[in-house]
Order: sequence, then structure tokens, then C-alpha cells
Amino acid sequence: MRDRVRIIGDELLAKNWGSLRRYTLEFRRSTGEWQRQSREVYDHGSAAAVLLHCPEKNTVILVRQFRLPVYLDGCGGDLLEVCAGLLDGDPPETCARREAEEEAGIRVGALRHAFDTYVSPGSVTEAIACYVGTYDAAARVSAGGGLEHEGEDIEVLELDFAEAIAMTRDGRISDAKTIMLLQYLALNPPEAGSGPRISS
Repeated sequence: MRDRVRIIGDELLAKNWGSLRRYTLEFRRSTGEWQRQSREVYDHGSAAAVLLHCPEKNTVILVRQFRLPVYLDGCGGDLLEVCAGLLDGDPPETCARREAEEEAGIRVGALRHAFDTYVSPGSVTEAIACYVGTYDAAARVSAGGGLEHEGEDIEVLELDFAEAIAMTRDGRISDAKTIMLLQYLALNPPEAGSGPRISS
């Protein structure tokens, strides 16, 4: 892309939890013409997410928590999601395991990398490494709930896999990474001929 993009301006607009910058660039279009553009980009680092799945019961664990941007958009504010968090310097797999314990109280067994994704590439640099992790009755190490000093007040829910899939269809689950991981698990069961069933 170096022969198509020239960064000619970089202005820091705000810096707190993350940084918001305005970039001025020249972009060479497919016609060969250079076009000047201005874009605002938010950077707070990258993240990892993990869908917790119990193969024996065919259940998943999700967490419900308040999200201010969703509230400000007029959609209630509480989202049902997979466990996720910023890497904070850790490898993605370490982050996925840490977030599962902090948010859901689950010590993950086997962990399978599913995919990496950009959820909002038009304005946010965050890449999310997505995993499916297994759990059983012995995996619970706490009640979960998140970290109070980080403002987390998390409800932990265990759902039948078929119900979770249905919730992506009727809008009860609207978080992108959660929808993608549930669909990944439906299409890529743990073992050939077994695993998630979309309908009972």
C-alpha cells in the first residue's frame, strides 16, 4: 500500500484511555488520481475474546454487561457477549484465559484459535483474536462478575447452544464478535460428527 497512501498530517485530538487522532492522507485511487482525505482513528490497543463451550452439555457461557456507547445509541445498554478484554501486553491466548476467569469465573480447558477480526475498521484500530474454549463442571473457580475497580458489574449466563444461536437471529444477541464466534462453532464443531447442534 505504500505506493497508494501518503500520510501528510497527524494530529492528536484526545488521549485518555486510548488516543483519538486525525490523519490527513493522500490516497491514490484505482484511476491513478491522488485524492486528499481526512480520517479520525481511535486506538486503544487490540483484544482477545473467547466463547466458552461445554461439549458434554452443549452449552455456552456468555456475560451480560453495560456498554455506554450502546446506551447512548438508544439500545438499552446491556449487551450479551463472549468474555473479552484488551491484551494489555499479554499474548492473545493468555488474555482470553484471563478474561474467562475474571468475567465468568471459568478456568478454560482446551483453547482453539478461531479467527482474528476487525469489527469497526473504518475508525478503530482494534484487532480481536477470537477463540473457543472448553469448560466443564470442574472449571468453575469463582462466581466471576469482572473487576469492580474497572467498573465491571457482569452477569454470567449459561445457555443451550441452540438457544444462543436463536438469540442471534431475533436480536437478543447483537454483539458482532459473539455472533461470529457462535456461528464459527456451529460450522466448526469440536469433533467430526459431534458437537454443537443448532436445533434440538
